[in-house]
This record gives sequence, structure tokens and C-alpha cells, in this order.
Amino acid sequence: MDLHLKGKSVIVTAASKGLGKASALEFAKEGAHVLISSRNEEDLKITKEEIIEISGNENVKYAVCDVTSADQIKEMAARALEWNGKIDVLINNAGGPPAGDFNDFADADWQYAFELNLLSFIRTIREVLPSMRKQQSGRIINIASSSIKQPIDHLILSNTFRAGVAGLAKSLSQELAPDNILINTVGPGRIATGRVASLDEGNASRQGRSVEEVRKENEQALPIKRYGEPEEFAKSIVFLASEGNTYMTGQSLLIDGGLVKAL
Repeated sequence: MDLHLKGKSVIVTAASKGLGKASALEFAKEGAHVLISSRNEEDLKITKEEIIEISGNENVKYAVCDVTSADQIKEMAARALEWNGKIDVLINNAGGPPAGDFNDFADADWQYAFELNLLSFIRTIREVLPSMRKQQSGRIINIASSSIKQPIDHLILSNTFRAGVAGLAKSLSQELAPDNILINTVGPGRIATGRVASLDEGNASRQGRSVEEVRKENEQALPIKRYGEPEEFAKSIVFLASEGNTYMTGQSLLIDGGLVKAL
């Protein structure tokens, strides 16, 4: 299937590693013009070169952006517009907040998680919408968590604000549809990223077990009996953001190997 992504202007946030990096690579393979961002410029430089080398696509640039900063988000969007004159696709992504339970967090922790995992998405969408509305076309994908369907133990901050992302996208799907802008939320399950490895380490420490034991137990709880690979997740992101998807909007989808049993 030709996804018609060649030459499309794509922004991927939190893209120096993990799911963001995997998604940016898949867009580059499709010939898109990909702007990646994260807080660390050295990581971005390395990731940019890796994506170019693997994909053979030279149209990859980066912008340093801490997504908790409104000003830096504005600068990132402006860089994409300066480069391509438009923004066709936004992949909203951000690192997860700390693990823990209700009594573990003060107001400052809640405020930071809100700014990182919900307000950052709101701000980035706000910056790309003028371009998308002007061209009467666009795709926005919010990367959240499987907790949008089923809360995850000891992740109360993530559970709270990821659900807000799903609510935001559902509401916006109604407003943006007349402009042919489609918005969806995708929740990864146990994908083999640094974030999941960190959570496994935390659970192992809390339970007094080895990381290997925790991972094996988690894998056995999955119908597919293994963690997903970042590129498996990324392929679904690319499809949803492409012209292969012309009618799906406002949806909350899981890529989780059957982990969540809720309907």
C-alpha cells in the first residue's frame, strides 16, 4: 500500500529514543520530511544520523524542545514551518512521569505530570492547527499508554493524565473533522523500551525479585508471550497518520499484544 507520505511534513516529539525514535524512523522510510525533537541535543544529533543512515532519507532535522516549555514548543513548530512551509502530521509524545501511588506525590509532582503529559499535547496541537486548517488536511496521533483503557498499578500520575489525553482527542475529533483533520490516541502496552525496562526494575526492587523474573512473568501474562518491539508499534502509528487512514478519528487504540482484556 502506498501511504502517500513522501514529502509530507511530520513532527515527532520525544523522538531521540524509544517509541518516538521508532516512529520517526518509519516515517523517514516512507520518504517524509521528519522533524524530531527532545530535550537533549546530543541525543538528537545521534538519532538524526541513525535515521538517515538506516532509511536513506536525508530529509531529517531536529529541534531541541522541552515539551513542558510553551516557548520551545512554539519554536519547534516554527522550525517545521520554516523548513517545509506546512505541517501535515503531528506525533505527540512525551516521557512518562514517575511511578508511585497517591501518597507518594505532592502538588509539584502533579503539576509537572500535568505539564509533561497533557498540557504539552494541548500546546503542540495548538501550534500545528493553523497550518492544518489552512490546507484542510492533517493527522494528529497522541501516544499515551494502555492505561487509557485499564489503569496500571503504581502509575497514578500516568493513569490520570493519559486518560485526559484520550478525552482531549475525542473532543477535538468533533471540532476538527470539518477541516479533514483526523486525531487519534494510541496506547502502547509492554513494548521493549527504556521506559518499560525502568518500570520492570522498579517492580523488581519493590517485590524483592530479579528483573528477569518480573519480565518473564509479564511476558507470560501476554497472549503473544513476548514484549512488543518499538518498530511494531511504529508501523501502526505511521498508518494512522497516513492517507491510508481516511475515516478513523477520535479513537483510542491499544497496541498491546492482547494485554488489556477490556472491551
